[in-house]
Amino acid sequence: MIERTPLDTDDTTRALEGLAGWSLTQEGRAITRRFDFKGFARAVEMANLAAWLGNRHDHHPDIAFGWGYCAVTFTTHDAGGLTRADIDCAARLNALVA
Repeated sequence: MIERTPLDTDDTTRALEGLAGWSLTQEGRAITRRFDFKGFARAVEMANLAAWLGNRHDHHPDIAFGWGYCAVTFTTHDAGGLTRADIDCAARLNALVA
């Protein structure tokens, strides 16, 4: 089981340094990444990949997509913010699309 206690500011900063493309949301309780594509079908594929990853790890992201983009946001609602589970899932998603 992945650790689901909130990360402090220093841990969050260190974790984000190793996550290409991800950024902390304005309120600081989630991380998000926008993936850009040429067309709608690729955006849908990305949304499906993020959903599959969430199901596999029992940690489901918020997903928004439209023509040419898919935005994925991870947070741990029951912890009230960002946890190691969010960082790990973001890293796994990066590895899948590398």
